[in-house]
Amino acid sequence: MRWRTLRRISLFFAFLLILINPFLNYYLNFNFIQGWYQSLGIGDLWVVSPLEGLESILLSKSIYAPLVVGMLLPVVLASLLGRVFCSWICPISFLSETLDVIKRPFSKTRFFKDHLVFPKWLLWFALIGDILLALIAGAPFFVFLSPPGLVGREIMMAVFLHTLAIEGVLVIIVLLLHFFVTRRFFCRYMCPLGGLLALIGSRRRLLVHQNRENCKKCGLCKRACPIGLSPADGETTLPYCWNCGECVDACPTKVLGFRWTKGLLPGFRQS
Repeated sequence: MRWRTLRRISLFFAFLLILINPFLNYYLNFNFIQGWYQSLGIGDLWVVSPLEGLESILLSKSIYAPLVVGMLLPVVLASLLGRVFCSWICPISFLSETLDVIKRPFSKTRFFKDHLVFPKWLLWFALIGDILLALIAGAPFFVFLSPPGLVGREIMMAVFLHTLAIEGVLVIIVLLLHFFVTRRFFCRYMCPLGGLLALIGSRRRLLVHQNRENCKKCGLCKRACPIGLSPADGETTLPYCWNCGECVDACPTKVLGFRWTKGLLPGFRQS
């Protein structure tokens, strides 16, 4: 089975979880699962987004043990697998890929062009800017305006309060940028959570390995990459890579593939 198919199945069920959960809570009083991906409770287990947890610690100037425990699972996952939340779980990725399916019949090629490209290191400025803004404002900025979190929050508000919040328009803006400007524009340059997960996963153990001797330099892997990396040039070892597997599927000579590594990765190489 192709990695794209597996990832879309994962994205679908991850989105389905936050879609049906409010209905289960509200209409059936089934509360075993609560919240969404900023803070998700499954029974007695709570999973907390690392960025929201970090903001809370910095603003409260204290360490709350249950909060730290809730952050452990996504931190360990990112340290081993990199930004897989972004490519395999995030509701923004699900909505973006749904738009891709809609857009594909109107595209001349299988791959979509990026009309506006910036340096990849802007992602670090997004992370630093979010933390500084939270400290200056004295409020967890990303908790309120996180597009991935807003998807779950808007669904929750629609079910419980029968209304939508105005900040939900940010989700629409993110999707419009993806659809008309550059694939995953927000994910590439503006998502502080993606930046933090990239930082945590900079020494990840799972990466896309390339057999350079058999590479034909056809460029199909770069055209397939949703975040504009060039796997043929070794950019799958960069922190930005989110291990989606698109380049592996696109490679006609099968010189790309996932591999576990024991040694240290090259680390931060900017391009």
